[in-house]
Amino acid sequence: MSSSDWISPTTKPSGCADSSNCMIRRRGSVPIAESMSANFATLIVVFFLTSVVSVVTGSTSLITVPVMIALGIEAHVAVATNMLALTFMSVGGSLPFMGKGVLSRSRLLPSIFLTIAGSGLGALLLLKVPLKALQITIAVAMISVAVFSLLNKNLGQTSHDAPASHVGVVAGYATTFLLAIYGGFFSGGYVTMLTAAFVVLFGMSFLQAVATTKVVNVFSSGVATLVFAWRGVVDLKLGLILGVCMFLGALLGGRIALLLSTVWLRRIFIAAVLGLAVKLLLPLH
Repeated sequence: MSSSDWISPTTKPSGCADSSNCMIRRRGSVPIAESMSANFATLIVVFFLTSVVSVVTGSTSLITVPVMIALGIEAHVAVATNMLALTFMSVGGSLPFMGKGVLSRSRLLPSIFLTIAGSGLGALLLLKVPLKALQITIAVAMISVAVFSLLNKNLGQTSHDAPASHVGVVAGYATTFLLAIYGGFFSGGYVTMLTAAFVVLFGMSFLQAVATTKVVNVFSSGVATLVFAWRGVVDLKLGLILGVCMFLGALLGGRIALLLSTVWLRRIFIAAVLGLAVKLLLPLH
């Protein structure tokens, strides 16, 4: 079933000669039009609520993409359409931080350039790299980051950039590029890992890392969306609708993040990293 068939309740099934008899198909005892309306409402709720929380936690796609696939959207269309919605969410999540003095401007521009290159490459690799292998790799990395964060209780709690070594800076930019490849490919866990990298390698506070990664992700998801649209796998209608929902949710989530202390930001982040890592390590079907 294509994404256009899924979203349009008036699509006529192939092989139906009489449109009046085939306008509404039945899935079991439930009319297909009713089922699609329920699915669409489910997506709106899931995308809005996820975007509120993921301003801090990241890893939006680990929730939204599986939900889209479970509701009958083809996997590659789900990934590509979700990327369009993520672009809206990233813009909405960035706006509350503008003018608040929490962006790490010294690291932002180089990270954006590296992200544009990496994300474009990752999007082109979507159909060629086994997703399961990438998920296992990033799950192990996420657990390692969570353990490191738990062992270093002061990590990310400074109100300004902590001194970073030359090696740390080089490693930070290299990690930014490598994660951008994954971000353009799938994005699940991308912002979570990028936030951790900015805290560990660049010496940012959690609030700075959360704010800066939101801006970086505008370019990551935006470039990937352009590549996917060029390849014709983006459902523009569905993506724009869900994107507006995520934009509004991220606006709310960004304002909430500004009100939270660094202690709570750290706790929420670590809980999200551990939970999402466990989810990634569960058997994939």
